Amino acid sequence: MPQWIQWVLIVAGLLVIALLGRFIWQRSHLMQQQNRQQARNLAFQNERREQMIESVRVLAMSIEQDQVEYSEACLRIKGLLDHLAPDLLNQSPFRIFQEMHDALQHMPTHQARQDTATRFIDKMDRQRFELEQKHADAIRRAATAIRYHTFTEQAR
Repeated sequence: MPQWIQWVLIVAGLLVIALLGRFIWQRSHLMQQQNRQQARNLAFQNERREQMIESVRVLAMSIEQDQVEYSEACLRIKGLLDHLAPDLLNQSPFRIFQEMHDALQHMPTHQARQDTATRFIDKMDRQRFELEQKHADAIRRAATAIRYHTFTEQAR
């Protein structure tokens, strides 16, 4: 084999090695970035989950100390449990949060409430207060139970 072909093959081999080295370095760098991003996302999700758990506990304590309307607290707790542990909404005593949500979901909130006639709002408020009184014991029991509930990490 002529010497110039040997040199061409050596140079081609070195070029291929250099290109493969660069490709491997880029891939490993990309994987490191992805791993760091994944770790940041997981940390954010865990922090957010802990914040939601703390919010549930604060709402439960507010119910126990009569610092919040039961209906509002039930709606908020139900919304948080939808993200934290939706299966709890089908279990006793936590089922009351879902039941209150179902009974109240047709009532307007925020801007829709402001845009609704006062007579209609008064009627709905009476219904809401009746529901709160009817289920007060169940709501308080559920609040105490959820306050001390141990939330386990959900499967991802």
